[in-house]
Amino acid sequence: MPNRKVMIVEDEHDVLLLYKDYLKIKGYSVIATSTTADEALLDYKKYKPDLLIMDYRLPGKKNGIEAVKEILNQNPSVRVLIVSAFENVKAEIACDKFFSDKNVVVMIKPLKLTKLVNCIQNI
Repeated sequence: MPNRKVMIVEDEHDVLLLYKDYLKIKGYSVIATSTTADEALLDYKKYKPDLLIMDYRLPGKKNGIEAVKEILNQNPSVRVLIVSAFENVKAEIACDKFFSDKNVVVMIKPLKLTKLVNCIQNI
């Protein structure tokens, strides 16, 4: 589904640029990038992306899941891909009833860019 508006939240700048460049090559419109949860919350309100790619561990007081919950409270239909190096994030999402009726998928790093795009297409 190219032309989907995507926002990427990732504190590792190299990874952020890699995702952004690859998604642009694949036809996606990366309309915002952020490196903290607080920045992501502000950017989400401003840009209203169709899809949010959110890292779990971010600098600051909030992690990615906390930011995603705030965003989903504003817009329960937004599609979210949480990326993390921590396997336990999948269980955290699966056990939290808040996410039971939401469009949230978790991918574990390191991930292949082709799998990232395949996942985005299926969310």
